[in-house]
Amino acid sequence: MKTTLDLPDELVRRMKIRAVQEGRPLKRLVAELLSRSLNAADVPAPAADVAVFDHILLNHRGFPVIRCGADAPASRMTAAECMALEQQILLEEDMQRANIPV
Repeated sequence: MKTTLDLPDELVRRMKIRAVQEGRPLKRLVAELLSRSLNAADVPAPAADVAVFDHILLNHRGFPVIRCGADAPASRMTAAECMALEQQILLEEDMQRANIPV
């Protein structure tokens, strides 16, 4: 199948050099690299939640899950409110790193 990708120039340059060094077409090199990368990502996820820290687990798909008490403020917040709070905290941290009063 033919497809078009917008890749960084430096990455394409490195792939072309490697294809020449290995004496094979660029499209075969790219297909092999993509296939190898996708196969490496096929590592099976844990069958059950795995504890990372006391209150953080990795679920069966490998995503982090943070457990909090039933009365935690986050339990009453919408996803949009949680995201807004996260953005506010990140901004405050950036301001502190830049020595700008918050």
